[in-house]
Amino acid sequence: MKSAVETLNPTRVRLTVEVPFEELKDSLDAAYKKINQQVTVKGFRKGKIPARVIDQRFGRGAVLEEAVNDALPKFYTEAINEAELNPLGQPEVDITELKDGETLNFTAEVDIRPTIEIPDYSGIEVTVDAVEVSDEDVEKSVEQLRERFASTSPVERAAEDGDVVTIDLQAKVDGEVLEDGVAEGVSYTIGSGELLEGIDDAVKGLEAGGEATFTSELKGGSAEGKEAEVTVKVTQVAARELPALDDDFAQLASEFDTLDELKADSRKRLENMKQYDQATQAQERVLDELLKLAEVPIPEKLLADEIQTRKHNLEHHQLGQMGIDLAKYLEIQGKTEEEFTAETEEQAVKGIKTQFILDELVNKEKLNVNQEELTEHLMRRAASSGMSPDQFAQAVVEGGQVPMLVGEVARGKALAVVVEAAKVTDTNGEVVDLEDDEDEVAEAVVAAAEGEPAEAAAEEKTEA
Repeated sequence: MKSAVETLNPTRVRLTVEVPFEELKDSLDAAYKKINQQVTVKGFRKGKIPARVIDQRFGRGAVLEEAVNDALPKFYTEAINEAELNPLGQPEVDITELKDGETLNFTAEVDIRPTIEIPDYSGIEVTVDAVEVSDEDVEKSVEQLRERFASTSPVERAAEDGDVVTIDLQAKVDGEVLEDGVAEGVSYTIGSGELLEGIDDAVKGLEAGGEATFTSELKGGSAEGKEAEVTVKVTQVAARELPALDDDFAQLASEFDTLDELKADSRKRLENMKQYDQATQAQERVLDELLKLAEVPIPEKLLADEIQTRKHNLEHHQLGQMGIDLAKYLEIQGKTEEEFTAETEEQAVKGIKTQFILDELVNKEKLNVNQEELTEHLMRRAASSGMSPDQFAQAVVEGGQVPMLVGEVARGKALAVVVEAAKVTDTNGEVVDLEDDEDEVAEAVVAAAEGEPAEAAAEEKTEA
């Protein structure tokens, strides 16, 4: 077999392959055997039909077609390996010449990973938020904890902001009560914004037994998005009572004996969260600077496929679980379809660039992933997916996704190398000493590749 490579652009090549006919022998034998098992010819046992009879009855062309289809993947792979190419996706194959007994010639166009020159990243400098926890931050944290331990007690007065009311609801559209527009005994905190727009103004000032009518756009159900006339009846008004901020509260709400100890712990927790935010912020900003330094050509088909995949996942998975379609999502986000498409393309480009350059860095630095690193990453990914480690591991293995996880960890280690070489200072001008957890860096890489800001990923983790 002979092959030659023509570079069409930095991310696409055309292979020209010439195969001597004798190299098709194994595939021809396999073709005759396969056809033998599929057809019957009077006078011959199944599977024992001579080749010449198959040629006469079914045509030599059918045999050649079967043989070529069987042989092409093998010859294509040999040509790819010989040229030391890294293909992306499936090739477009064109058989240019097939002469029975003489030769098989074909071409294959395929996208490839571009050759990337790793830039000098030692001069990268980024600024991140300083780790500062104010007394106000601590007070807010303790107040949120206090809210969780609030109690309620019925009162005989008009409802006010912050009260918990028990209500019955009835929604009408065009004068007709909706089948799914009736609810009784609903508990609602005035001012929470958890129900219909306009309900706060409607119930404030009502005592138990009082009712009011208002119009609002329905957020769900059979008449979602339509204007409805909603009647609300208050059956009970209850006042929320917050526990006193003292040592007794500290003992009730935590493992600490005093309020001062509880506040000190809250401060420490907030500092840890801000340190994590600072680290992920540094990783994201260092990655952005690295991407600016590197020239990374993007294969057109790969980009188109990536954009389509992101749109599909959003529409059919994320939005599907939320019970809304893309049009409603864009309305909520205040974006046009053109703006959404441009944003998706920008995220896809960043994700592809991130993977390409960090993979190249993995090779350059000869970074490996050991079993312990892979297991730790798997545990974190399982936690973020809501699955048990065993369930997640089984899904990964069955889906053939182990190489993907290995790649994530390796790219995390590559980014950690760049972060370590960068100069990171906070907004106060202080140098930040980052003790990089490479698996946490891997999470930042995953977030960047998926178009999710690292800060958001960090927030999810600290909340968990």
